[in-house]
Amino acid sequence: METNSQSIFEELILAARILADKGVLDGFGHVSARSNSRPDHYYMVCDNAAELADRTAIMELDLESNPILQESRQPSIERFIHGEIYRARPDVHAVVHTHSPYLIPFGVSKTPLMPLYHMCGFLDQGVPVFDIALDHGDTDMLVSSHKKGQSLARSLDESALVLMRGHGATAVGSSIKEAVYRAIYATLNAQLQPIAMQLNEPKYLSHSEALAADELHKKTLDRAWSFWTKNLNTK
Repeated sequence: METNSQSIFEELILAARILADKGVLDGFGHVSARSNSRPDHYYMVCDNAAELADRTAIMELDLESNPILQESRQPSIERFIHGEIYRARPDVHAVVHTHSPYLIPFGVSKTPLMPLYHMCGFLDQGVPVFDIALDHGDTDMLVSSHKKGQSLARSLDESALVLMRGHGATAVGSSIKEAVYRAIYATLNAQLQPIAMQLNEPKYLSHSEALAADELHKKTLDRAWSFWTKNLNTK
């Protein structure tokens, strides 16, 4: 592991704990970050309940999603989600895969997930749906191979979030904080949108509004991160 890795380990473990606290992760789902010194390597949290001091909760892998060190732990069966997105998207430095139940309906219906409020301007890029059956037939729905990971990365394309039919979603970001922010607020948007639709004809953010809001929130990620971290420490 890279020598200046303490901060990235701490951020990754904090990310997993924050996402679990927000109901975005539980015993399943995972978060990862690209290595700062080796762009062809990434770190993945193996235990969403780990404490900050527990570096053993993190595994280092290459873009083939092979562990760098030989060890007794088995890597996540869905590590290919991360490896293939990092391979396809050099701009992505963190990935969150969630099974959030609030996102599931938008991946199995014809209703698109749309930016409903200003915290979710990033959804204006479009939210594609990855249907694993289109390329791979009937499966157990898990992204458990290079080819399935490559199909997912193609569906994601240049978007910030891809829904996964009957499975969950994957959010990406230029940093751990951005990927966490997007996963949390996409989940909140998914909770709010059906309520707004029941009230009839919701007005979504315009393209210009979404762009402006997204640019603003990219500059204020530390504020949300600080709040989430302090909230963890008070529990």
